[in-house]
Amino acid sequence: MSENCFHCGQTIDRERITFDNKAFCCNGCKSVFEILNMNDLGNFYEMNKSSGIRPNDENIAQFDYLDTPEVFTKVTAFSEGNTTLVTFKIPVIHCSSCIWLLESLQTLNENINYSQVNFTRKNVQISFNHNELKLSELAKFLTNLGYKPVVNLETAEKKEEFLDKTLLVKLAIAGFAFGNGMFLSYPEYAEQVMGTTDFWMETYKDLFRFIMFLLATPVVFYSASDYFKSAWFGLKNKIVNIDVPIVLGILMLYGRSIYEVLTDYGPGYFDTLCGLLFFMLLGKLFQKRTYSALSYDRDYKSFYPIAVTKIDFNGEQKNILLNELKIGDRIMVRNQEIIPVDVILIKGEGNIDNSFITGESASIPKEPGDKIFAGGKQIGSVLELEVIKTVNQSYLTQLWNKEAFKKFETGLDTITNDISKYFTFIILGITLIAGIYWAQVDFEKMFQVVAAILIVACPCALALSAPFTLGHIMRILGRNKFYVKDTLTIEKLAKIDTLVFDKTGTITHNKEANISYEGETISEFDLINLKSLLKNSNHPLSKTLYQHLEVGEEYLPVENFVETAGKGYSGTVRGEIYKVGSASFNNQPSKNLETAVYISKKDRFMGKFIFTNEYRENMSEMFAQLKNFPIHVLSGDNASEESSLKSLVPDIAGMKFNQSPENKLNYIKELQEENQKVAMLGDGLNDAGALKQSNVGIAVADDTHSFTPSSDVIMAGEKMRFLKDYFDLSKDAIKIVKFTFGISFFYNIIGLSFAVTGHLSPLVAAILMPISSITVVIFTSVATWTRSGKYFKTNK
Repeated sequence: MSENCFHCGQTIDRERITFDNKAFCCNGCKSVFEILNMNDLGNFYEMNKSSGIRPNDENIAQFDYLDTPEVFTKVTAFSEGNTTLVTFKIPVIHCSSCIWLLESLQTLNENINYSQVNFTRKNVQISFNHNELKLSELAKFLTNLGYKPVVNLETAEKKEEFLDKTLLVKLAIAGFAFGNGMFLSYPEYAEQVMGTTDFWMETYKDLFRFIMFLLATPVVFYSASDYFKSAWFGLKNKIVNIDVPIVLGILMLYGRSIYEVLTDYGPGYFDTLCGLLFFMLLGKLFQKRTYSALSYDRDYKSFYPIAVTKIDFNGEQKNILLNELKIGDRIMVRNQEIIPVDVILIKGEGNIDNSFITGESASIPKEPGDKIFAGGKQIGSVLELEVIKTVNQSYLTQLWNKEAFKKFETGLDTITNDISKYFTFIILGITLIAGIYWAQVDFEKMFQVVAAILIVACPCALALSAPFTLGHIMRILGRNKFYVKDTLTIEKLAKIDTLVFDKTGTITHNKEANISYEGETISEFDLINLKSLLKNSNHPLSKTLYQHLEVGEEYLPVENFVETAGKGYSGTVRGEIYKVGSASFNNQPSKNLETAVYISKKDRFMGKFIFTNEYRENMSEMFAQLKNFPIHVLSGDNASEESSLKSLVPDIAGMKFNQSPENKLNYIKELQEENQKVAMLGDGLNDAGALKQSNVGIAVADDTHSFTPSSDVIMAGEKMRFLKDYFDLSKDAIKIVKFTFGISFFYNIIGLSFAVTGHLSPLVAAILMPISSITVVIFTSVATWTRSGKYFKTNK
C-alpha cells in the first residue's frame, strides 16, 4: 500500500525518511517540517492536511543575478534605508494553508518585516531588510520552503493600466446630450400623451428644438466619428463592413429630425438619437475593457529571458535585464540563440541565419567589425557583441508573429468575416424592403422602422464571438503554461489528428540522465576545454553533459566552431581541436545500441559519455490518454531505446531513429500528404524545420530561454502529461464559439421581427445591441471557466 508524505501529501516512491514518527518523501519536506515546528507554526498542518509544497532546490544559483543593481531596481517596487518591498509571483499557491504560511514569513526569518498574499494574482508582497537579507537569498528562502518564485520578463514589467480617455469623453458628451434632450423633450411628450397644451411651452418649443439640435450635432459628428471613419475606410477599400448600416441609421434619424424641425412637422428624434449613440458607445467601452482584460500581450513572455549575459571590459560576465541594454554594452550570444539588438561583432566567428527576419534560409558569415541586425540567429561558436541600438522587448513578440512564419489561415476568423459581410448585405436588403413597405403605409413611421432595423441588426455580438472566446482560451492555456501564438492556432489544435514526438529533450528530461564514461582518462586541461566547447551548443545532450562536468566555469574562446546538423560539432580551444558528437562523426563504430556523446582530440578518439535517458513523469498515462491519436516518435539517436518506447507506447504508429533534422521534416510532409493534420512536439532546436512544417508546431521547453519562431506553441515540459487536456479544451473552444454564433443570430432574428413590424423603437434597439454583446461575454466567460475547470483542477 502506497504511503504519502506528511508535508506535501505526494506518494513516497523513491526514498522514505522518518522524523518525529512521521514519513517524508525527501529531505526538503522534512526540513520544512522542522522549520515550521521550531517556529511554533505547526498550525500549518491543522489548517489543511498534507497541504505543503515539495521544495525544489534545482538551479538555486539562478537567483544570484537578482543582486545586480539593474535587476534589483527593476524587480523591486521600493527600496530606501534598510527596507525593500518586492512582489514575487508564486504560481504554486493553492490553498488557505499556503496563504497562512506565506503571511507568517516574519516568524521564520527575523529580517522579513511582513508579507501579504494576493491569492487571485498568485503573488506575495514582502517587506524585508535588504542589508541583512539579499534579494537572491529571499528567493532561495522561499524556494526552500517549496514556494519557488517566478522571475521573468512578464513579472518584471510594471505596466500601468491605460484607458482610452477619448472614448470616455465621447461617451460623456453623448450621455449629457441624452439626459438634457430627454428633459427638453418632456413638454412635447406630455402634450402627445395627455392632450394638453401649455401656452408657455408652445411659445418656446422652437427654442427647445433648436437646443436639442445643438446638443445632438456634436454627438453625431464627434461621439459617433469612429463609426463614420470605419464605414468610410471600408467603402474606400470596397468593403461593406458592419458599421455601414449603423452610419445609415444615424444619418437617417439625424436628417429626418432636421426636416421635421424646419418644417414644424414635429420635434424630431434628437433625444432618441443621443440615447442611441450613448448606449452604443457604452457597449463599445464595455467591449474595449473586456478585450483589455484578456491581456493580449499574452503570457508567452514568461519564456523570454529577463536577463542577458553582459561582458565587462575586464572580461567578467554578469546578467543584466534585456531592456537595460545600453549602447556600448557588450553581450554574449551562443549557438542557436537569437540576437536581441542591433550589434557590432567584436570577437568570434559569426554565421548569422536571418530566416527569422527575411523568411529565407540563408546564413551569412560575419567578421569582427561587421554589423549584425536584431533577429538574426547565430549558428556556431559564442560571439562577443557590442550593442549599437537599444532593445525593444516587443521585438521578440513581433518575430514570433512574423508573417513569414504564418501558415495557411482557415476557419472561424474567415467564417466570421464572411458571415459579417453577407449579413450586412442581407440587412440592407431587409431594410430596403421594409422601407418601401412602410413608406406606403405610414411614411412618418418608416424612418423609425428603418433606423431600428439598421441598429438592432448590427452583428457586433457575432464579430465578438470568435476573438473573445478564443482570446479567453488563450489566457487559460497560458496560465497552464501552454503559450499559443495566436487564436488561429487554437482552431488548428482542435483539428489535429496525428501526433509526432521528438524523443530527446521532449519525452525525456533535458537535465536528468545517468551518465557514465568509457575511454582514456581526460586531463583537467582537456575537460575545461571541452566544457567551453559544450557551452556553445544548445543540444539537450550537450547541455546535460555541460552540467555533468565538474570543472571550472571559466569560458575559453572557441575558434573554427562548425556544427553538422544531427551529427555533432567541432572547434578549437587553446590550440587544441576537439570533435563532439555521434559515433560516425568521430569515425567510430557504434557497436552497442546506446545514446552516447563521442569525444575526439586532433582526430584521435578519446572516449564516450554514455547516457541512459530518464523519461518524464507520467508519460505512460499521457500516451494512454492519447490512444485515439496515431502517435509517431522520431529520434536523432540510435535504436537503443526502441523496446522501452514500444512498452511506453504500445500501439505506436511509427518510430524512426538516426533521423536528421531534414529527415524529420520529410517525415512530417509524408504524413500531411496522407491528409493527416500533424502536431509536432520537439525541443525547438534541431526540430525547427519539422516544427515549421507541421500543422501545429509545439516547442517543449524546460525552464529554458531558447526562442523558436518556427513554433506555434511554447509549452512547459512539466505540463506534458496534460497534452490531451490542451487538445480537448481547444475542441471545446470551437464548440463554444459556434454556440455564441447561435446566441447572436437569436438576438438578431428576434430583434428584426419586432423592428420590421414596427414594434421596436430605435432607442430600444440601441439598448438591445450591447445587451447581446454582454450576453455573449457572460456566456463565454462561464463556459470557458467551466470547461477549463474540468481539465485543469489539479494543476492550477
